[in-house]
Order: sequence, then C-alpha cells, then structure tokens
Amino acid sequence: MTVLTPPRVLTVAGSDSGGGAGIQADLKTMLALGVHGMSVIAAVTAQNSLGVQGYWELPREAVRAQLDSVLGDIGAQAIKTGMLASPELVETVADVLAAYPAPVVVDPVGVSKHGDSLLAPEAVDTLKTRLLPVATVVTPNLWEVEQLTSVKVEDEDDLRRAADAVLALGPSWALIKGGHLPGAPVDLLTDGTDEYRFTAERHDNRHTHGTGCTLASAIASHLALGDDVPAAVGRAKEYVTGAIARGFPLGGGIGPVDHAWHWR
Repeated sequence: MTVLTPPRVLTVAGSDSGGGAGIQADLKTMLALGVHGMSVIAAVTAQNSLGVQGYWELPREAVRAQLDSVLGDIGAQAIKTGMLASPELVETVADVLAAYPAPVVVDPVGVSKHGDSLLAPEAVDTLKTRLLPVATVVTPNLWEVEQLTSVKVEDEDDLRRAADAVLALGPSWALIKGGHLPGAPVDLLTDGTDEYRFTAERHDNRHTHGTGCTLASAIASHLALGDDVPAAVGRAKEYVTGAIARGFPLGGGIGPVDHAWHWR
C-alpha cells in the first residue's frame, strides 16, 4: 500500500486552554479538512467559556526556534498566523515568513470573543508595517478593520472602502468579515481588482467561540490543497457555516463551533 503524505499547514498562534479557539481550533480544522497541522505556540492563555483570565507570551527565541525547527525540516504548503501578542513576536514571525515561499493567511487577532485584549496596543503598528505586507490573505473582522485602518464599517456599502484601506497596508487579498452587520451575513474578498461576496444563512446560535481562527485555518488548509484564494475562501466559508450551525454549549458561557460537524 502506498502511503501519501498530506499537505502540511503551520499555525503560529496562541494556545486556548478551553480548546475552542487558537492553536487547538486550528489543528482541529486542519485535521477535518485533510491536511497535516503543525504548530508554533506564541503565547499561552488561561481561557474558558467565560473569557480569558490571563495570557503569557513565549520568548521570541522560543518562537523563532519552533519556526526554524518545523520549516527547516518538515516544511509547509501554507501558514496561518493568529494571536501574536507583542511587537517582538510579530517582528520575529514576519521576518521568517517574508523569506518562506508559502501563502500566508493572517488573522489579525486583537480581542477574544468575550472582548478580552490579546494584542498589546503597541503591537498594532508592527502588525500593520511588518506582518500584513507578508500576507497572502488577511481576515479582519469589523473591529479589527477599525483598529488597523480607522475605517468604521456600518453597513454593507462600507465593506469595499474597508477592504481598500486594508489592502493599502500590503496584503495581496483582504477578506472583510461582515457577520456582525445587520441583515444576512456577507463577507467581501478582494485583491483590489476582482471582488467576491460570500453570503450565508445566519444561525441563531450563541456558541461561536473560535470562528475567526477556524475560518483562517480553513482558508490556509484549502490553499495547501491547491485552491486559489477565491476558491479557498468559498470552501472555508462553507465549512465554517456548518461548524457555527452545530456549535455546542460548553461550561457556563460561550461554547465553541463544532469542528467535526461533518463527521457527526
């Protein structure tokens, strides 16, 4: 029997002790979509369904060593970044990824689902100037758009203006997530020339912890499987919509999306 090595995807992010977001959500998503997930842990959180009780960054030397270890031996067909916490870690990751020939999906994590800060204020400029220019796709939600560009999105007509402001920071594609706007959810993907809008049913389910991490990891997984950016985003959206529909209660707060929904 011939054994084939699956495509490899690396996540560089924070660990979620509750298992719903961060590294844990990334690896579950990658497994569900048929790629081999690998991880560089940039920070450790004490986190549950009620919120983030604390987080601790790893030393930049530890993050760099993990990157060099994985990419120097195993390699990756796509890379996803999430919580990077500090300017020093953003710089470290950006330096490595700028020299590595694989698509990069940047989830510019600023706050948790519960509103807890996961990015130091002084790291925002570093994210804008060092990491976003390396990104193949950046996936901000509306709050992150405002944090990065000062553009406030109030309705669907503002999505393209927001995308153009994000693209001005250097990524090849911007995916502006409009799920928090009133009406049917719509996300806008553009490279400044071509434009794609993705709509989905709005599910009445409060258990959506890990949605952003899951979407970015799903996009990276489909890029590793050979899709172009619009196709990867479309397939990732289908997967995440199913996961949101089947999000389940956990603990006393907001539960996670179900990464294994299509197996149940």
